[in-house]
Amino acid sequence: MQRRQFLMTSCLAALCGKAGLARAEEAFAVMHSDAEWQKLLTPDQYAILRKHGTEYPFTSALLNEHRSGTFACAACDNPLFASGTKYESGTGWPSFWQPISETAVGETTDRSMGMTRTEVHCARCGGHLGHVFEDGPQPTGLRYCMNGVAMTFHPADA
Repeated sequence: MQRRQFLMTSCLAALCGKAGLARAEEAFAVMHSDAEWQKLLTPDQYAILRKHGTEYPFTSALLNEHRSGTFACAACDNPLFASGTKYESGTGWPSFWQPISETAVGETTDRSMGMTRTEVHCARCGGHLGHVFEDGPQPTGLRYCMNGVAMTFHPADA
């Protein structure tokens, strides 16, 4: 990311930071200290996954990823979404209509930034992924609007 984008992501992470405080005490299968997360993740990944930031729309390399495969958590490699559930929402973030399994992601109420939304986090490490909205396509009617930097992609043919 360019310096300005990184600074904006950091500012958004600071504003949204309160949303993650309630979950910080939860136990997850993969847990690290804050200092360890900073060493394991890139600055952009850390700002989003651990500080609840949001990347700029239309900046994610995964937005235009259309190969068959699996989208996984960038922090712990937990499989999150199958490529067959990805669709073009027009929002600027990778969007999916359903997680890969019922246990892949968790949801919490996010009351940051003066609104109430449903936050989506990795069920294995607690990393912030994005939000889910009820304006997606059928069969679920859901739009899992994810930060691309919070995920990695594993092609099916690899």
